[in-house]
Amino acid sequence: MDLGLRNRAFIVTGASGGIGGAVVEMLAHEGASVLLVGRREAPLRSLAESCGAFGRAEPLALDITSLHAGERLAAECEQRFGRIDGLVNGAGTTAARSLEELTDDDWQRQWELNVLAPMRLMRAAAPRMADRGFGRIVNVCSSSGKRPSSTNVAYSVSKAAELSLSRAFADLYASRGVLVNAVAPGPVADDVWLAPGGLADELAQRSGASREEVLANTASRVPLARLATAQEIAAVVVFLCSELASNVAGAAWSVDGGSVPVII
Repeated sequence: MDLGLRNRAFIVTGASGGIGGAVVEMLAHEGASVLLVGRREAPLRSLAESCGAFGRAEPLALDITSLHAGERLAAECEQRFGRIDGLVNGAGTTAARSLEELTDDDWQRQWELNVLAPMRLMRAAAPRMADRGFGRIVNVCSSSGKRPSSTNVAYSVSKAAELSLSRAFADLYASRGVLVNAVAPGPVADDVWLAPGGLADELAQRSGASREEVLANTASRVPLARLATAQEIAAVVVFLCSELASNVAGAAWSVDGGSVPVII
């Protein structure tokens, strides 16, 4: 199936691993050019090299919460590839913190990463895409933006705001050919959960359970009875980036194994 992505140019944040890395691989296999953005240069460079046989992939180490990151990335994409056709806001992280433990700095960091950074990137990229009459923007949000999680309320609230932000930009740009959508994953078997010191370890330490018990309990609350893979989330993201998703705008697709029991 041809997704119509050959020779399109994309920016992907959070590209050093997990969902973002899987998105990069799929876009590259479809023949797209991809600007890989993250804080860690080594994994970005390694992924770019592995994707080079299929599409053009170039790394750029950058803190996306910096004030001018949006304008810089949009300009870099145009300079390197001659165009900008899509943006995937995939950067994000969380930690296990009770409401009482969350500091003002914790709240501010989540807001900057999940709301201000995507906003600045969309604000810089969407008009450029609109001038060409084509664009795709996908914001990787979270099921906890639809149903708040007590694991980290600051994360949940900022992800709910990111869903609203996606809808606002969708309304503004759909008539100009730029389709903005969001995906809302549930728990994913990537570094956020599985890395040493990640959510599985943090929740195990807090509950007195083993790491394996935490992961089994988390999976048991998903109707599919397992954590998603990064590739399963990326497949939906890449579809929304494609020509085939030409009638999807302002959506917030749950990709959570049925975790959030709503039909909208």
